Amino acid sequence: MTVVKGDPAPEGADDTGDMTRGGPRGDGYVPSERRLARERHRRARARRATAIAAVSTLVTAALLYLVVVNAPGWPRTKETFFSAHYAREAFPKVLDGLWLNLRLLLVCGAAVLVLGMLIAIARTLRGPVFFPLRVLAAAYTDFFRGLPLIINLMIVVLGVPALRLQGVTVDPVLLGGTALTLTYSAYVAEVFRAGIESVHPSQRAAARSLGLTSRQTLRHVVLPQAVRRQVPPLLNDLVSLQKDTGLVSIGGAVDAVRAADIIVGRSLNYTPYIVAGLVFVALTIPMTRFTDWVTARTDRQRAQGGSL
Repeated sequence: MTVVKGDPAPEGADDTGDMTRGGPRGDGYVPSERRLARERHRRARARRATAIAAVSTLVTAALLYLVVVNAPGWPRTKETFFSAHYAREAFPKVLDGLWLNLRLLLVCGAAVLVLGMLIAIARTLRGPVFFPLRVLAAAYTDFFRGLPLIINLMIVVLGVPALRLQGVTVDPVLLGGTALTLTYSAYVAEVFRAGIESVHPSQRAAARSLGLTSRQTLRHVVLPQAVRRQVPPLLNDLVSLQKDTGLVSIGGAVDAVRAADIIVGRSLNYTPYIVAGLVFVALTIPMTRFTDWVTARTDRQRAQGGSL
């Protein structure tokens, strides 16, 4: 229905131009009965899907609960892994140790980003003069991506003090952080390299045609695009790093895992491990959901042709 200036307001509209059937203010649009029916059908289907999902979740949870509590060894398992007494005892000590994990995450995360970026740039340098640098960068990433993190930690945390080098620290926290940085820098370097190589060559050519040098092109054109595109996988690596900071406990550093291990060794009750695990899960879930949100936002921008 078309509203011509000077005509009386259409039936169903108030003096302000609002349509009583949900149309936009003042544009004279009235949804058709078919569209209204489709919207009602979608809303009903969404409510039905939500109800089915809720019922299915409750039924699954109830079945799992019945299977666990009716298992022959459940009373002993409950006492050994889910003791309220040892949970109350372990919780404050695990939180104190978690502060060390958070500091390692911040320091190692920053070091990993810087070192990973440098290695990625070294691998993407062009020209025969940079061939040795590219080979060394490739060897570094291949070695530390293939070496298990736990072995790397043992070599660094236990092997470096055995050398008795003058001026070299024997602090297990610093050595453990070094091992984490070495391993995760190799992974992050490959993430950055993939981002750099995903930038179309025409971007470099356009920048050079405007008079930018190779270094300026890399800094102002290539790297900003590469980093924006690789934010989701970088956040995933950060989540993994946050969990793996607990491995520094193998060197004797008293973090959340080591604090739980001390209580377990004294009481022979494994509830502190459950407490430490739940603390890490509670810390990881917000980071994981933020990563999912960033990934979905990036995918929407890519699908709509927006800048990445």
